[in-house]
Amino acid sequence: MLGINSIKPAPALAVCFGLIFQASLVSGEPYADFNNGAVTNYVKWLDTGGKPINAHDGGIIYANGKYHWYGMALRPLPVANSTNGGQKTVMGVVMYSSSDLYNWTDEGVILACSTNPASPLYGPMRFERPKIIHNPATKKYVMWCHYVGTPGNHGTRIGLGDAGVASCDTVNGQYTFLGYHRPIDTNSIVRDCTLFQDDDGSAYFIYDRDVRVPGPDFGRVLHVVKLTDDYLAATGTFYKITNASAREAPVMLKRNGFYYLITSGETGWKFNRANYYRATNIFGPYTEVGDPCVGPDTGATFDSQGTQAFAIQGKKDAFIFVAERHNTACMTDSSYIFLPVRFPSPDTLELQYFERWDLNHWPAAGASRQ
Repeated sequence: MLGINSIKPAPALAVCFGLIFQASLVSGEPYADFNNGAVTNYVKWLDTGGKPINAHDGGIIYANGKYHWYGMALRPLPVANSTNGGQKTVMGVVMYSSSDLYNWTDEGVILACSTNPASPLYGPMRFERPKIIHNPATKKYVMWCHYVGTPGNHGTRIGLGDAGVASCDTVNGQYTFLGYHRPIDTNSIVRDCTLFQDDDGSAYFIYDRDVRVPGPDFGRVLHVVKLTDDYLAATGTFYKITNASAREAPVMLKRNGFYYLITSGETGWKFNRANYYRATNIFGPYTEVGDPCVGPDTGATFDSQGTQAFAIQGKKDAFIFVAERHNTACMTDSSYIFLPVRFPSPDTLELQYFERWDLNHWPAAGASRQ
């Protein structure tokens, strides 16, 4: 993979401010490592068909011997266009598959927007931060997301800030949209979210709960909500992480009995310092640990925002932290950042920026920056 400064735009295929192609896949040479580029770069990542991967703020799930990367397909329009912002979709949630995590094949749309104005999936809209887990009992793949109905602008009324749910019999099939709701009460708006599946098979929806009604719950605080056994609805059991107010972009992983929750501050599209929390019970209490980022270029999460952490198959205690470097000038030119999660002690984790790295040379805690 080549850095963004070493490749030239293809004018005939230019979109936004110039659609930049990676020379390796254009020439047919497969990728052999992760190329995050310099902290200030927006490095394009092409699928095996030579097109930029367009799966934003989603996640990666392993199924049927492959990794499956999914996310919301954005449009090549600037955020400044308030009517048809590039942070919205008229396409839906898309998926890619890979056996090595470097080379991804387009699997197409798995949850499509509708052209029917009466449909809850009518675009432009948002399936923000979609996450998929597999239910071993029902054999269903279940997706939850931050649902924002047409015209795709965040709002306080129901339908403009809710939890959307969909399911499918196969990981890469056509998901059926099952509706949207607010997990705890109708007064609490749903913002950034994620899904977490525990070792015992129980599942949890973790989200930034935004309460605008005056009272003790006023404000934005991260909450953990237990899901029903089929993962399709919320139960009445939840936990308020009281010391995680004004935090968003939740990313959870578990190692050696510790739950780690990596979060971002609420500064819109501006990059900010990450903060993470630790607990021995998913329902808390959570200890605030601090910024997980180490080394140079810390203080703004390496100019990116977390979206998910997933485990590498066959590699003990190996997790990759996936983040996105949002490009507000043209959201489809945002880049994806893949970083190894390292554990310097039994109860702490750290993230260090590597411009390039590969799975065969997993950087140990304390390793120097490449």
